[in-house]
Amino acid sequence: MHTFAELTIVFIILMDLALAVTGSLSSCIRLVALQGVVAGVLPLLAGHGAPHLRAVAFAAVIISLKGVIFPWLLMRARDRSGAGKDVEPLISYPASIMLCLGAFIASSWLGSRLPLPEANVAWIVPASLATIFTGFLLITTRRKAITQVLGYLVIENGIYIFGLALFVEQPMMVELAILLDVFVAVFVMGIAIFHISREFDHIDTAELSELSDWRRGEYGK
Repeated sequence: MHTFAELTIVFIILMDLALAVTGSLSSCIRLVALQGVVAGVLPLLAGHGAPHLRAVAFAAVIISLKGVIFPWLLMRARDRSGAGKDVEPLISYPASIMLCLGAFIASSWLGSRLPLPEANVAWIVPASLATIFTGFLLITTRRKAITQVLGYLVIENGIYIFGLALFVEQPMMVELAILLDVFVAVFVMGIAIFHISREFDHIDTAELSELSDWRRGEYGK
């Protein structure tokens, strides 16, 4: 099933590029959800022979969290915060896609020089590193807090895929070590986004970075 796994890797790379140029917030949430589902299925395709029942059950948990629960939490946070439809990038979309392409080229070069076990699936290391970079790109070049939460989820997807290059079978220890933290982080960020929007009527991080302590004068008295 390695051919299907390699096609899945190509699909993940294409989703990274799509995230870099997608202007719709809802589409970004759906793309991240789809990428999480594909990442959850990948170990079942990359292993030798038929997957074990434990691996299938674990993949079902991963798919449920990344493909259903996380997107639902983010859609709910978007609706309750009154966020607009656009992601409002700080740089142009052509610049974003050029950065993603450059990251993939650099990831290919770096992956060929890392002292890692030989991967059964071609391009899995460059794809994982490029996915991690795409997550950082979303965090640093998008205005809305929800999009930055999506960036953290994309980074987690990249780490999960990178774990497959180290552990051929289902990387349970790698995923379990970070999945609970990510779940808590998304839950807390959803609550924080709601309270920020209720207090300031927006979730634009560019405007939030300009806030000052308006009560400083009172404390100085």
